[in-house]
Amino acid sequence: MSPDLDVAVVGAGMAGLTTAHELRRAGLEVRVYEQHEHVGGRMRSFRHAGYTIDEGAEQISERGYRATWELLARLGVPRGDVPRIGRSVAVWRDGRARPGVADPAAVLTGAGLSPRARFDLARLLAWTGAHRRRFDADHPERTPAGALTVREFARRYHRDVHDYLLQPVAGSFFGWDTARSAVAPMLSLLLEVGPAAGWRTYRDGMDLLARRLAEGLDVVTGAQVHEVVTEEGRARLRVGNDSVTARSVVLCVPAPVAARLHVNAPADELPFLSACTFTPTLKVSCLLDRPLAPPSRTPLYVLLTPDAEDDVLSAIIVDHAKHPDRAPVGKGLLTLMADARGIPELLTAPERQTADRLVRAATRYVPGLQTAAGRHFVHAFPHGLPEAAPEALRGRGRFMARAARPVEYAGDWVMLRPASEGAVRAGALAASRVLSRLRPPRTLGRTRPATLPTEENVS
Repeated sequence: MSPDLDVAVVGAGMAGLTTAHELRRAGLEVRVYEQHEHVGGRMRSFRHAGYTIDEGAEQISERGYRATWELLARLGVPRGDVPRIGRSVAVWRDGRARPGVADPAAVLTGAGLSPRARFDLARLLAWTGAHRRRFDADHPERTPAGALTVREFARRYHRDVHDYLLQPVAGSFFGWDTARSAVAPMLSLLLEVGPAAGWRTYRDGMDLLARRLAEGLDVVTGAQVHEVVTEEGRARLRVGNDSVTARSVVLCVPAPVAARLHVNAPADELPFLSACTFTPTLKVSCLLDRPLAPPSRTPLYVLLTPDAEDDVLSAIIVDHAKHPDRAPVGKGLLTLMADARGIPELLTAPERQTADRLVRAATRYVPGLQTAAGRHFVHAFPHGLPEAAPEALRGRGRFMARAARPVEYAGDWVMLRPASEGAVRAGALAASRVLSRLRPPRTLGRTRPATLPTEENVS
């Protein structure tokens, strides 16, 4: 009996949509199954009363996002729809915001670092500069940082480099505990994306690319995939009460979910799948009756609140500074990022209680917030971002060298790159692995794209 599909993709986040897009271009019959009623995954945005609210990812960059920019160009998205943010990132210390984080000038301006720590930051930048070619965000396991955690790596420098730079960046943008996550993926990613001055957003919400990709695809939302079974030369999915067969399945879901779904995964895949743990993320969107922001000598996009200063928040994002269309004229929109240490408790708390706790904590940095805030929305992802633990870093090379099989995987965790670009690259890589096994049917009259990435040329 012939399979029902050439390829079934599980998950309509950026990895799944990219995978399906590439395979559809190659002439294969592809269907995407998404358990939620919307596409985008952690890149989802929604609209309410004139506000555009990003549930997950916050920005992309002019640098380090080559695959994303290629997709945008292919889909005809104008550069003007991806405007530069043009605001500073600051860290809170000694009662005020200190701008200049993610800026090379921090060695001179301080950005919250003491004079001795600035000297050590210069040492850190010199070391990464000397080894720049060995830092590859697509191969973090090969860097000279080895499998050191962020905290272990930071011990060679002044304490402030960890407490007021590495920890707040890791804790806010990645949701990481620096004692558990490897420094190599973080340094590789920061070197690629460059200073905050080059960060950009999507004009109409961070889900712009996801929505455009989904327009040309067969996407079934509200479809829960319960299990995937590898059979001889193909795979079978249980979707709701139905059974679907496909020549190939690509699991574009977090690693713990993929390990649960793929009930007979080959033994050599299991160590990496088990090692790719995730951190939960939680944030509260505050719809304001006026455009408030943390006081600062320069306009801010993000205020980082280090663990050394705050145990409730990790950051405050000024969404109406990210792009004015995020809020109606004369209004404001802030995102309050929860500190990773408190998220497990907040995940089970009533949403109103969670919002109140984060708003009270944020009033310290944004005077008048409690009186200006109206509606709140809580966004929680139990599988927020890949933790990039040392064990995963050590096992990645063997996982990436495995033979192509009926069930493949895609997601930012495959690249150990906690960013949407990691999901896009993983999707393109998964598509190339599928195509190495399957030939597109001649009847569709389509041809395989001239270039699809492999593990060696994905960068």
